[in-house]
Amino acid sequence: MVREYLQSSDIIKWQEPKVLAKARALAQGQPNAQAIARACFEFVRDRITHSWDAQQNPVTLGASDVLAEGTGYCYAKSHLLAALLRANGLPAALCYQRLTITDVPPFCLHGLNAVFLPQYGWCRMDARGNKPGVQAEFNPPLEQLAFNLVHAGEQDLPGFYAEPLPSIVQVLKSSMSIFEVFERLEETDCN
Repeated sequence: MVREYLQSSDIIKWQEPKVLAKARALAQGQPNAQAIARACFEFVRDRITHSWDAQQNPVTLGASDVLAEGTGYCYAKSHLLAALLRANGLPAALCYQRLTITDVPPFCLHGLNAVFLPQYGWCRMDARGNKPGVQAEFNPPLEQLAFNLVHAGEQDLPGFYAEPLPSIVQVLKSSMSIFEVFERLEETDCN
C-alpha cells in the first residue's frame, strides 16, 4: 500500500547522489523514524528559502534542483522533502490545500507533505517556511500547518499523491521567473 510513496521519480529523485547524501546526513544519529522525519522537515523548512518570500530565482521543480539552488515555492520544497524522507525509507506523500491568495478569491493550491509513521499513520507536515504569521511545526500526532482554513471555499484536498499534480509541474516547468509563477498561481488546479 505504501510502496508507491517510497519510489524515486524524475521529480522526486531521491536516488540522486547529493539528495541521498543529504538524506543520510540528516538521519545520522537520529533515534527513530519520527526524529528522522523532523530533521528532514526542519532542514527544508529552515534552510531552503521560499522563493517568493526571498524574491529569489530560479524557479525550481525537482528535488535535486531545489537542494542545489537552496530555494523553491512550497510545491518544490515539498518535492525535496518527499525525496529526503523516501531516501530514509519513510513513505512520503504530497498533499494540497486550496487557499485564497489574498484572503479573498481567487484560489490557488498550496503544496505540503505527509509522512507515514507506524505509531500514528499519515501525518501531514508543511515545510513552506516560517515567517511572521506563519508558524509550521512537526509534532505528531498534533498538526500545525503553515495555513489554517479560514475563508469560505478554502479546503484541504482529499488524498495523498505519490507524484505532483500535473498542473503544478506545468506551471513550474514553463515559468521563467518567480514573478511569472506568482501571476499564474490561480491557474493551478487539481488536474
